[in-house]
Amino acid sequence: MAITASIGFPRMGPRRELKRMVEQFWQGKIGEDELTARAAELRKLRWQVQRDRGVEWIVANDFSFYDHVLDAACLFQVVPERFRGLPSGSFEQYFAMARGSADAAALEMTKWFDTNYHYLVPELEPQQVFALGVNKPLNEYLEAKALGVDVVPQLIGPVTFLKLSKVVGRDADPLSLLPNLIPAYEAWLASLHEAGARWVQLDEPALVLDLTDAERQAFVDAYAALTKGPRPNILVATYFGSLGDNLATALELPVEGLHLDLVRSPDALQQVHALGWPKGRRLSLGVIDGRNVWRADLDLAFAHLEQGVHLAGPEHVMVAPSCSLLHVPWDVELETDMDPEIKSWLAFALQKLDEIALLKRALDEGRAAVEAEWEANRALLASRRASARLNREDVRGRLDEAKGWKLERQSPHAVRKEKQAARFALPLLPTTTIGSFPQTQAVRDARAKWRKGEWTTDEYEAYLRGEIRRWIDIQEDIGLDVLVHGEFERTDMVEYFGEMLDGFVFTKHGWVQSYGSRCVKPPIIYGDVARPAPMTVRWSTYAQSLTEKPVKGMLTGPVTILQWSFVRDDIPRAETCRQIALAIRDEVLDLEAAGIGMIQIDEPALREGLPLRRADWEAYLGWAVECFRIASSGVRDETQIHTHMCYAEFNDIMPAIQAMDADVISIETSRSHMELLRAFEHFRYENDIGPGVYDIHSPRVPSVDEMVELLRKAANVIRPEQLWVNPDCGLKTRGEPETVAALRNMVAAARRMRASLSQPVG
Repeated sequence: MAITASIGFPRMGPRRELKRMVEQFWQGKIGEDELTARAAELRKLRWQVQRDRGVEWIVANDFSFYDHVLDAACLFQVVPERFRGLPSGSFEQYFAMARGSADAAALEMTKWFDTNYHYLVPELEPQQVFALGVNKPLNEYLEAKALGVDVVPQLIGPVTFLKLSKVVGRDADPLSLLPNLIPAYEAWLASLHEAGARWVQLDEPALVLDLTDAERQAFVDAYAALTKGPRPNILVATYFGSLGDNLATALELPVEGLHLDLVRSPDALQQVHALGWPKGRRLSLGVIDGRNVWRADLDLAFAHLEQGVHLAGPEHVMVAPSCSLLHVPWDVELETDMDPEIKSWLAFALQKLDEIALLKRALDEGRAAVEAEWEANRALLASRRASARLNREDVRGRLDEAKGWKLERQSPHAVRKEKQAARFALPLLPTTTIGSFPQTQAVRDARAKWRKGEWTTDEYEAYLRGEIRRWIDIQEDIGLDVLVHGEFERTDMVEYFGEMLDGFVFTKHGWVQSYGSRCVKPPIIYGDVARPAPMTVRWSTYAQSLTEKPVKGMLTGPVTILQWSFVRDDIPRAETCRQIALAIRDEVLDLEAAGIGMIQIDEPALREGLPLRRADWEAYLGWAVECFRIASSGVRDETQIHTHMCYAEFNDIMPAIQAMDADVISIETSRSHMELLRAFEHFRYENDIGPGVYDIHSPRVPSVDEMVELLRKAANVIRPEQLWVNPDCGLKTRGEPETVAALRNMVAAARRMRASLSQPVG
């Protein structure tokens, strides 16, 4: 009999219960006891929901108050010195590492592989000592056991944990610390064995990356050591791509099971067949897409499962999602107002569990036993393919026309810079922000009143104009050089645009965790994309009418809209991205025509979209850069194009960033203490750059001295005449007092730096 599996489940709850309880704890509205009790109720719900849907392999420890990589760091007492004065293992220490405190900056945050989930980067010391601390996985295993739920403790594997960490204070390979780490993992496995756990799941997505021979040997060494002592059976879970040249290494590991992502790597089983599947080993097959929301093609999934049965035998096959269901919403049935036809095409986490259960029945009992459900699936897929709502001749025709466009600015950047300097007359080290200002409770309440019909559109828009006016005044008082309108009309930087573009549909409860308590509600792109009318012009021109200083028009770029949406899977992603780029181009040209002289096209997801294997980079970067240039290249020399990128290691993609040819790029650098600027040491970037000088994901207000020090580091790498001064990212999630205080310090830091640069040397 095959086994149904869920290798990870959404944490937030059906209505973001985790977000609310954690934020109430941060605000002092509930204490530790209530937070702990409410979290236990949510874990119970998650386990019961999965069991009720027929899942047999339910994991424990996929729940987290903030981030699973941070949880692993705390499990093995990887706590930087600046947090060791706080009670060990406490909520206070845990959340200080995640969010920072008045005295200590938070851990660096970056993207979890090529997803829009963000993890916290563990900081290792050159001689790091690892020891088993508060055993959260064991505690949750025992908690589930007491409820009568059989669960499998799950944890990030040791090699992936180190690969995602960094050694501070020395340029050292984190994998050199593997001998120090393994005893802590052995102690953890022994604790679970003693408690009666039969299996554990160790997630090693690093196995889908390009690895060196030494890194492959690290996997072999790690698991040779881990499998010697008393322990449960181990299933190693890989996902997000093909194992490729690492498959032989994965098959060599002396473990009892292996999970493969057959959505991202549909030919994986042919590769396994060529190498030979170890007899008696459990084979977990990720045949249901854990990262998108479309109903599965059950015929295709079943064909994979039949291959797996042939390789391993039915009693060793697990039917599973491709990866953790963390990346999809909870339940499509909550979407009571959605277009019924489009809704019928969708599967969220609970529906994916139903598909897994149906596939198991088909394997165990034969296809005839599930013929009605099977035919219903075929009919849904056929109705979607045939729907006239998907394809538009006008969009396809414009794409063909764009193939002949010259996607270049009128003049090189040096020429444009002179014209823009004459137009804007900015000082050295101009100051600005990335775009959004705090979405306070008052802003959210106003939006809620409008959506409930308690306010008219005129009343709501009058409120928005008041907020824009107030923040223009605040920015001028602070002394910023380039202003923004604050984006108070926007719920989300992608959702806002998707609501005004054809080809998108939206959810009310389709929340997905981005980081910590921050959730996003990704739009769903179901058809061809077009812009029926201007989207931002009236808000930008209103803001510009209130000040003599330049106000940036704020847009989200085509790659980011693509990456942060659930994308249709019936045409290439590049084609959808080009459609979005044409829509953004229309908005850019309308902003320019309306007198907006600076236009920011944010692409924070550009690096995120980079394929995990280097061999696939060139093709992706080719169409990603092309899409940015479709959107941005139609303006005059005097119009200044900005872009923003975050959580990105730029070293390997600097030529692509230069090829985008934005006049100004702003990047996140403060959490890494300007380490990300190393990319600019070896690549002579010609355009302007604003390295973030303070971390907006932390409530702390950095001092003027801190920001000056970061600016000095930046000036050692980038010519001062290229430098802009800005925060790391938008300020939507911050409070108003801390935002104003931090921006005042930022402006003061820029002024001090200007003064130091103007002083004669010697």
